[in-house]
Amino acid sequence: MWIADLRLVLPDRVVPRGAVRIEDGHLAEVTEGPARGPAVSAGGLTLIPGIVDLHGDMIEKEVEPRPDCDFPLDVAVANLDARLAAAGVTTAYAGVSFAEGKRGLRSEERAGALVEALARLRPAARVDLRVHARFEVTNPRAEPVLRNLLARGMVDMVSLTDHTPGQGQYRDVEQYVAYAARAHGHSAAEATARAQARMAAPPAWTIARAVTDLARAQNLPIASHDDDTPEKVRVMRDLGATISEFPVTMVAAEAARAAGMATLMGAPNALRGRSMTGNITARAVLEAGLLDALAADYHQGAMLPAVLAWHRDRLLPLHQAIALLTVNPARAAGLADRGALAVGQRADLALLDLPADGLALRVRTVWRAGQVIHSDGWLGSATALAEAA
Repeated sequence: MWIADLRLVLPDRVVPRGAVRIEDGHLAEVTEGPARGPAVSAGGLTLIPGIVDLHGDMIEKEVEPRPDCDFPLDVAVANLDARLAAAGVTTAYAGVSFAEGKRGLRSEERAGALVEALARLRPAARVDLRVHARFEVTNPRAEPVLRNLLARGMVDMVSLTDHTPGQGQYRDVEQYVAYAARAHGHSAAEATARAQARMAAPPAWTIARAVTDLARAQNLPIASHDDDTPEKVRVMRDLGATISEFPVTMVAAEAARAAGMATLMGAPNALRGRSMTGNITARAVLEAGLLDALAADYHQGAMLPAVLAWHRDRLLPLHQAIALLTVNPARAAGLADRGALAVGQRADLALLDLPADGLALRVRTVWRAGQVIHSDGWLGSATALAEAA
């Protein structure tokens, strides 16, 4: 199938008018100018590769949209899947946290059940839905659960997290107490007691190494999380991390770059221009020349508007802005078959209607491996496009 009358966002430039041909789920031709055969016209809209999101925590809100209000896992996963496709995402690493011990949404029992549900529902998903297992290094009881899931091939990425107050994301203990009280409805006394309990739990680095050794044996990407010092970056790099997620200081971002790690920041931070916890901004990392990719973090709808805003502010040409969501995260995760409009790549594509002003873009049609997974009807019905393909 040819799709013509496109503005193509290639890895190295933008082609004002071009066409692509999809065959057997891949890009068979990418050309400047008109199509070389019968084509569906896109009317001058912009075609980009499908977004590759390495860190999205939205599944937790789908499972528990309000405190103590659980939804069936298949309903939660289906809703997340639809939201991701509508946002232009074609590959998503759903963040599942093993962080809270015996209770809570992030307990090892509930996290393990969610991973198994994702594995069971993945074949029917619109997007390539993968598991990003977040191992909290102060929760050693999660290790056997996570090890079992890794051994069964149900995990696609591992990150090491340490949310202990006094370091990392919560270097300012008073700020952590204020955040915990606001976010979880705790009193100041309860939040302080929680902080003190977490600070008393020692990190289980030996167990963390056992987890990352198993992940490395399966060639899975490993990420650090909330790096705040060069020393922390060195520890994480030694454990096998090749991605630094959300560094909270510039010195940590610099150390990650020096260590050859890809630096990943959150799209909500980029869109809002500030961190929720007062740490370094994504824009500052970008302007320092240290940013490799953006991730959804807690909102998939922030990704495209964030890079579009940076392009509008003349911080980046459009092809480099889109690369932060596509080819760069794909390569950081070791995915060589997607992320770029190039011959031989998977036909994971998103057709965008970019506004002349503002950031309210429309994602018109999304393809995964050449099959329509989202359409608002602008380019024709999903059924007609699937038949044409």
